[in-house]
Amino acid sequence: MEEFQHSYSRLCKESGSEPQETVLQQLQELPRGRLDLATQSLTVDTCRALGKLLQKEVLLTELILSDCMLSEEGAALLLQGLCAHTVVRFLDLKGNNLQAAGAEALGQLLRQNKSIQSLTLEWNNLGTWEDAFATFCGALAGNGTLRQLDLRNNQISHKGAEELALALTCNASLQQLDLRWNSIGLLGGRALVNSLPRNRTLWRLELAGNNIPGDILRAVEQAMDHNQERQTTSRENQARTHVLSKEVKHLQEEKSRQFLDLMETIDKQRKEMARSSRASAACVGQLQEALNERHSIINALKAKLQMAEAALALSEQKAQGLGELLATAEQEQRNLAQRQAKEHRMEQQEAAEREFKLLRDLSAANEKNLLLQNQVDELERKVRAQQEQLFLARQELSNTTAELKMRANQAEERLELEKKRSRQSLEDLEQLRAKEVEHMTRHLEESERAMQERVQRLEASRLSLEERQHLAHLEEKLRLQAQARDEAQSACLQQRQTVAEAQARASQLGLQVEGLRRRLEELQQELSNKDQEKVAEVTRVRVELHEQNGRLQAELTAQEALKEKVAALERRLKVIAGDHREALLDRESENASLREKLRLKEAEIARIREEEAQRAGFLQNAVLAYVQGSPLRAVNPQK
Repeated sequence: MEEFQHSYSRLCKESGSEPQETVLQQLQELPRGRLDLATQSLTVDTCRALGKLLQKEVLLTELILSDCMLSEEGAALLLQGLCAHTVVRFLDLKGNNLQAAGAEALGQLLRQNKSIQSLTLEWNNLGTWEDAFATFCGALAGNGTLRQLDLRNNQISHKGAEELALALTCNASLQQLDLRWNSIGLLGGRALVNSLPRNRTLWRLELAGNNIPGDILRAVEQAMDHNQERQTTSRENQARTHVLSKEVKHLQEEKSRQFLDLMETIDKQRKEMARSSRASAACVGQLQEALNERHSIINALKAKLQMAEAALALSEQKAQGLGELLATAEQEQRNLAQRQAKEHRMEQQEAAEREFKLLRDLSAANEKNLLLQNQVDELERKVRAQQEQLFLARQELSNTTAELKMRANQAEERLELEKKRSRQSLEDLEQLRAKEVEHMTRHLEESERAMQERVQRLEASRLSLEERQHLAHLEEKLRLQAQARDEAQSACLQQRQTVAEAQARASQLGLQVEGLRRRLEELQQELSNKDQEKVAEVTRVRVELHEQNGRLQAELTAQEALKEKVAALERRLKVIAGDHREALLDRESENASLREKLRLKEAEIARIREEEAQRAGFLQNAVLAYVQGSPLRAVNPQK
């Protein structure tokens, strides 16, 4: 890589700047096909030189620029150089604080570059600027080579997730997408889930650390599993098509070989007929010579005619016998030619009938395969419809939970207002009232038992304060608390009604699942009948043509694979029904675990604040080190 190093030095000198020693050292130790400049503080001049150099260099397949503290101008120059590069497969830009200009440059790179398959953008700020991130997502929608994209810790909001969802509906090449530790939330998760049915290539989507509900995460996992099964089925179909094409090619070659053998047989018969014709002609010539000799003898013996009348009569009889032999030989030759022609025509007819029968068997097998494939597609469509119904039911449950939480928040706001009024009216009991109100706000989402305990506490406090002149105010307070309790009870009743409706819907879904199971049994019976027909056909074809054994075995293997797939679909339906029952049980027990969820949310918020503080500390140290001019080799932010 000395040429690469000299080119870098020459470009730096032409631009009037000195090459960086750390970069020269990395270029000197450069392995083949890989350029690693991680933790190097690259200046704008260095980025300009590397961008010009990448426009001409064709030997690099991996480019690692993580934690290089690239400026907006430097990142744009480097990415502009990569736009014309056609060899780089792996690009790592982790931890470079890329923002609006970086997102636009990355969008231009995805539109022009046709070789990058893996792109790592972890620990940047692409999602902070919504317009620039929308440009990046638009370029991602039109890209056809990227297979893996890492967008962890990029401050992506629910609007950015919506842009990504639009890009996923158009993209047909991305297979792995990592969106962990962003701020996608409920709305962004729903947008991504709604876009997944129109994407058939993505089989891995990571969404941990985004405050997304569990039902949406499970829907994403189901969509990813479905895409994986679809890709597996596509690969199996391609392999089956390849095998069938090989078999058809083999049959065509065998037919051509049989035709060539038949033509050789015909040529041999023609040669034999020509040889027999030549032999017959030779025999006729010999007989003609013999007749000529006899005539010469008769002419020579004309003078002795009277003395040899008996010999002449005998000679005439012999000549007549030879003529009869000659006519018999000619008649036999004509009969032999007619018989051979008839046999040749019969062989041609048999070969044509055999070829027609083979073509008819092949077309019947293709039609059966198409029929089975249509049945499998119909089953898949029904399964997808069931999944959509389950997803709608889960969305209704999530909406009900959100409404209950909103009502609980409204009740908390009313309690806070009452708390302020109590502090103004009862200054001498401020601490006691503050503790009681805090206790009420903490236990408002509990059941009717907790509300009754709070009412008893308020009544006890009212009895203790009867000696003072605030009884009317406390009675008004108790009336408001009773009204809040009635509202909470009505909310609980509505939630119970919602759960009952969900249970009724679940029973309907169970009936539908039972109908699908009966349909699957009918299909299995049809498949068994088809198997019997296939076995009979295999037996008949084996008797007629032993050469078709391999193709029939392949068809039997395909039928067994279809049986396994139908069994897998049935198992999947059972798993879906079980998951739905578990989801209903989880929703019924969710009301009793609201306090634990609040505690977990507070712990998660505290953890996120600590991580943000830690990241801010790391970024501050990195900026200070960059300002002081020291390389960031030791800086390695924790994820």
